[in-house]
Amino acid sequence: MGYMYFGNQSHELEIDDRPLTHLKIALLSMLRAGHSVAFSIQHPVSAGGGRETFWITPHTDLRFKFIGGRSISISEEWVKLLIASASSPAGMRLCPEPISTRAHLA
Repeated sequence: MGYMYFGNQSHELEIDDRPLTHLKIALLSMLRAGHSVAFSIQHPVSAGGGRETFWITPHTDLRFKFIGGRSISISEEWVKLLIASASSPAGMRLCPEPISTRAHLA
């Protein structure tokens, strides 16, 4: 389990290390290119449910904290899907890992 912290109010999102790694790569790629990103997340019922959208700009303070110590193999396909989701009306969202990637890791 890992965390993404952002903004002056230090918003915190708890996300598993594997999806967080891919989200980090996608977000930082877009921000490095000078793009701002709307990031939407659905909260689990165990955390009170609901959904939030955050506006993240190249000037937003971001920090990623990974609890696990092992390195994560990167799925370029998943990163591309995350980046592509940024063009949707809901903004970038954490979509499921493609099945072809999961089958490759098994």
